[in-house]
Amino acid sequence: MNAYRVFKNVQFDEKFVRLTVFEKARVERFLNQLTEKPGMVGKPLGVHFFREKKFNGKRVYYLVYEEWKSVMIINISNKKEQASTIQEIRMKLGHYKDFMQSILKKLNLI
Repeated sequence: MNAYRVFKNVQFDEKFVRLTVFEKARVERFLNQLTEKPGMVGKPLGVHFFREKKFNGKRVYYLVYEEWKSVMIINISNKKEQASTIQEIRMKLGHYKDFMQSILKKLNLI
């Protein structure tokens, strides 16, 4: 089985550095799971390719692009920010897809 490529958004990176060592380890294990079976990890959020994974009261949001065997990690939020984060990501789905496509083209992967 071909592994999925996982890419991280700047918003995710900025919040990831503020996590505890324990939380970082949980997120890293989760990211490793995404390379093998991204559609089986987390909970879908309205559409099959937009998903979230909960851990310690926080949520990691990501988009799965089956056609490119790629995953983009978008953001991390807590329960309080959940609704606004989901709404923001939904409004930018087209932007994220274009961005992912441009990254893959630059890397000569598509």
